[in-house]
Amino acid sequence: MIARTCTRTRLAGLSAALLLLPLGAAAAPRAEPLPTAKVKVITASAPGGGAQAPASVVAANRATLSTRLAAQVRAVHVQAGQRVQSGALLVSLADGDVRGGAAAAEAGLAAAAAHEKRILALVAVRAATPSELEQASAQRAQAEAGVAATRATLGYSEIRAPFAGTVQARRVEPGDLVGPGQPMIELEGDGLELEASLSAGEAGGLAIGTRLRFAASGGRGEAEVTALTPGGDRLSHRRGLKAKVLSFQGELRSGAFARLELPAGAAASGLWVPRSALVERGDLTGVFVAAGGKAELRWLSLGEAAGELVSVRAGLRPAEQVVDRPGALRDGQPVEVAP
Repeated sequence: MIARTCTRTRLAGLSAALLLLPLGAAAAPRAEPLPTAKVKVITASAPGGGAQAPASVVAANRATLSTRLAAQVRAVHVQAGQRVQSGALLVSLADGDVRGGAAAAEAGLAAAAAHEKRILALVAVRAATPSELEQASAQRAQAEAGVAATRATLGYSEIRAPFAGTVQARRVEPGDLVGPGQPMIELEGDGLELEASLSAGEAGGLAIGTRLRFAASGGRGEAEVTALTPGGDRLSHRRGLKAKVLSFQGELRSGAFARLELPAGAAASGLWVPRSALVERGDLTGVFVAAGGKAELRWLSLGEAAGELVSVRAGLRPAEQVVDRPGALRDGQPVEVAP
């Protein structure tokens, strides 16, 4: 009986050991090293080898029209995309109360003018004093000012185009109640200009009147610098530039992206990498850098695109080798640069 009990105990211990053996083996898997990948690398540079700067095409004349009144919109006379001439009526506001105030002011002016005339006649026959005449004249002048103010207020009930252009947005409809400063119509003129932010090196050699070549929307054109801020911004240390578009081969619209060709001697700012080298992980974009025989995933801050190239604002240093078309490359994977 004692021998049978010992045998059962040994069998139970052996079964427990056999059950635990697979669990222990699975708990410590051996990681296989990543294979070495052959990659092609490129060196980040400026597009075309020359100094260029990104710019935006904007309308030279832009206006967001509003009023100084709190009133109801009576009629909107234009649609988005419609061309208008300078002085064209765009929006009419309800002006009944303003017209009533104007009529009252004009009646007050007529009464003040008549009173001044009577006092003047009495002064001529010494039936009134000069002081009374001065008071009557002051009342007439005050009434004239009131009429001028009401006429100016009446003018705010009609929104007219300050220049010829195209309606970009219509933000109100008949029946809407608008307040002072509320945007109603966005208008852009016909002339176009380029806006850019330049580093000190990029702005070297530029001055008002300098003509620059630029590329945008698949065409090329020429622009003349009309404004160049003398000092850099306190945060970005960059200078603002505006250039009037003189000519362009093709169709150019506001909102387009452009590349300014800077004069010889201007230093290019930042680096450029091809789109084919970019790696996207959710909202992050980066590149693989070949460093020390391994692929290092580097997240970047990107700027404007110029064709197949994208400017790099931060995250990449000059002379670093960027892996082109990384495919399924992993961070830390050994790489061998292909000739």
